[in-house]
Amino acid sequence: MSSKEAKARIKINKLLEEAGWRFFDTEEGKANILLENNVKITEKKLDEFGEGFEHTTNGFIDFLLLDDKGFPIVVLEAKAENKDPLIGKEKARRNTLAQGCNFIILSKGGYYSN
Repeated sequence: MSSKEAKARIKINKLLEEAGWRFFDTEEGKANILLENNVKITEKKLDEFGEGFEHTTNGFIDFLLLDDKGFPIVVLEAKAENKDPLIGKEKARRNTLAQGCNFIILSKGGYYSN
C-alpha cells in the first residue's frame, strides 16, 4: 500500500467513525467494520460476473461494513488521494457480488461537493 493510499484510509477511518461505524466492540455495540476481508470467488460467482472476470480468483475488500446482525451490506473501496476512485469500481462490483451486498462506496477519503 502506498503512503498516499494509507493517508486516504486514515481519513476514511475517521469519517466512518464520525458516521457511527465501529472498528472495535464498544458499549454502543459490536464492531461493524471488517478491514482487508479476504474474498474467495467461486466458479458460480465468476459466471454471474459475466465477461472480463475469467482470471479472477480472490482478493481483499478494503472495508466491509456490516449491519446490526453482522451481515455484509456495504463494500467500501479506498483509493489513494491522487487517483480517481472510479478505477476501483470493477473490483468493488466483484466484491459486492461475492459478499451479497447491496451498496458500494468508492472513496479517496475526501468530501465531495458540487
